[in-house]
Amino acid sequence: MLKRMQIEIDDRTATDLAELVRRINANAGPEPFNSHGQLTVKKLAAMLLEDAGMVISRPGSWEGSNMADVLRSHGYGV
Repeated sequence: MLKRMQIEIDDRTATDLAELVRRINANAGPEPFNSHGQLTVKKLAAMLLEDAGMVISRPGSWEGSNMADVLRSHGYGV
């Protein structure tokens, strides 16, 4: 089952994310070698939220443990 979420971000963040996705896609290898195919800002956000969820569902995975580190660097204990 999928959940729909809506978030608001400022214009600068939206611009930066669009540029990040452009750079990622420009440097991406063939699709079988990346996890989510060609990215869009929406796909990037979903991928990062999946990784954040892995802090709980798969805490020992590199995605979960690295995301826990990101959260700790922002002052959030997990």
